[in-house]
Amino acid sequence: MTTVEEVTKTYEPVFGLETHVELGTRTKMFCSCPTEFGAEPNTQVCPVCLALPGALPVVNAVAIESTIKIGLALNCSIAEWCRFARKNYFYPDMPKNFQISQYDEPLCFDGYLDVEVNGETVRIEIERVHMEEDTGKTLHLGGATGRIHGATSSLVDYNRAGIPLIEIVTKPVAGTGALAPEVAKAYVTELRDVLRGLGVSDVRMEQGSLRCDVNTSLNKPGEEWGTRTEAKNVNSLRSVERAVRSEMIRQAEILDNGGKIKQETRHFHEDTGVTTPGRSKEEATDYRYFPEPDLVPVTPDPAWVEELRKGLPEQPRVRRLRLRDEWGITEHDMQSILNAGAVELIDATIAAGAGPDGARKWWMGELARRANESGVELDALGVTPAHIAELVGLTDAGKLNDKLARQVLEGVVAGEGTPAEIMTARGLEVVSDTGALLEAVDAAIAANPDVADKIRGGNQGAAGVLIGAVMKTTGGQADAKTVRALVLERLA
Repeated sequence: MTTVEEVTKTYEPVFGLETHVELGTRTKMFCSCPTEFGAEPNTQVCPVCLALPGALPVVNAVAIESTIKIGLALNCSIAEWCRFARKNYFYPDMPKNFQISQYDEPLCFDGYLDVEVNGETVRIEIERVHMEEDTGKTLHLGGATGRIHGATSSLVDYNRAGIPLIEIVTKPVAGTGALAPEVAKAYVTELRDVLRGLGVSDVRMEQGSLRCDVNTSLNKPGEEWGTRTEAKNVNSLRSVERAVRSEMIRQAEILDNGGKIKQETRHFHEDTGVTTPGRSKEEATDYRYFPEPDLVPVTPDPAWVEELRKGLPEQPRVRRLRLRDEWGITEHDMQSILNAGAVELIDATIAAGAGPDGARKWWMGELARRANESGVELDALGVTPAHIAELVGLTDAGKLNDKLARQVLEGVVAGEGTPAEIMTARGLEVVSDTGALLEAVDAAIAANPDVADKIRGGNQGAAGVLIGAVMKTTGGQADAKTVRALVLERLA
């Protein structure tokens, strides 16, 4: 089987997502160390996050508030009493040899998030939203893959250890058939928009502040759900879809040949779009959870929770309907923008001064094409809404035409500067000075006497030939309207 459509002729897919979100707090979950991304390794650590003897954790109040906001935005119930637990396992990037997390008593539970796929609403049920601390980061050196197998040495950076991490766990999602990969992507896309709107995280997947574990299984209709696999740390919207698709096809081939699916974690490879085996998947009992003895229970005041609920921002789905009307576009257009991950980018471009049509044109045209060709998200191209607003402004002012604007955009993508800087540096500004253009116009008329006669005879449509000749002579930098006026004036 080579497509999910073929897979679903025999099997029913079930998927579930565990989404990890690093909160954008100033300090870590249980200590006062800063959380700035990209600092020198092991410079943002202290006795608490390094688990030195005698160091005791203290809960970050802002992290509690942010988690409650997330739960409320996902239609969850908020616990009036919950507590932390110790999840015991050994990795070199876990200084404590356990992780402070939540087990059977999460802060938020029983929620849902509705997503739109192909014009239909699919409800994704949320099992829990719980708090924990992130691990450090291990860098394997000397191997070909960047993984521990084949590496000659490993380095550990504990800067990330202890950063507030929220895990959002869905219930198993069944009944979506061949649309399962698209539904999974739509869920993470919508979830990212919700989190960004709340302002609790920068949700930058390329930096690991939002990443997914993707669980997938297959079963024949009427049978029990199959054995699941878990693709770990999938870090782009496109890859979430590809991970579900890849596992559906891989598992179907194994089952068709009489094999059995192993319950295991798997590595998703961005370059090939396939997964490879990781380790056998642990059950909850393997982690030996028990209540964290150094932290008191969390008991949110119901009145405070209601106050937070009243302060929630507009939901992304409601906002999209409003923007659709403001931008004057169809539901199909808005769905295309959503699928491309461009809603926020276009809205920010308009806020920066561009018109809706100009903003949509560049994000959904040239930039969407580049993103597809490169296999990256739109916001990973290095182009900002301010860049596009400036580009639209230069075009509207007549300083750039479409052809020249695309050349300027190439420079922006290449990191050469702002559109105005690139236009000046490359000498791409439209030539609209009549004196500079008259010579080219006269040369075009002299070279095309038959066309000139047609224009003199009243056929103004033939002016396009002369305009094209002038544009060629000027390297596309002539202002077409000015050239047309000069041609007609000369041949009047």
